[in-house]
Amino acid sequence: MLELAILGFLHDAPLHGYELRKRITALTGHVKPVAESTLYPAIKRLEKAGLLARETRPGAGAAPRHVLTLTAEGRAELRRRLADPAEGDITDENRWFTLLSFLRHLDDPAGQAAVLERRLAFLRRPSSFFYEGDRPLRAEEVEDPFRRGVLTIARATSQAELSWLRRTLDALRAGDGS
Repeated sequence: MLELAILGFLHDAPLHGYELRKRITALTGHVKPVAESTLYPAIKRLEKAGLLARETRPGAGAAPRHVLTLTAEGRAELRRRLADPAEGDITDENRWFTLLSFLRHLDDPAGQAAVLERRLAFLRRPSSFFYEGDRPLRAEEVEDPFRRGVLTIARATSQAELSWLRRTLDALRAGDGS
């Protein structure tokens, strides 16, 4: 997901590493802060693969800045990753939010709808954080008030997302994409 976030933010605008790190942290930092020791090797991998280009520009002070831009190959790779996300990108909420943050860069409404349909199918599957054997437990079946809270909050979040997914899919199918 880090590479997807790098490609997505650089699709929006050229950035230097510090600004890129701030944006990624704003998107995902509450879950997993982005360390320089993780970000810069990922940037180097993407640059080596020809997906990013680096340009040195004068800095605000004395030190020059390395500004990163997305190459044509990088744009194509971003669209490929958005069109065909891994299953974990659909089912893991944090990875899903990163994918969703850049899905607008997939210019194909049918492709966008296909990704949203996969998330919709995932959300429709019965699941829980807590089980009795193989059966998922609902909030009403749990006596522990804290676990009941987890399930109640998760249900409300899922219902809100399902509602948004249905509206957005209807709009994409109607051709207005709003």
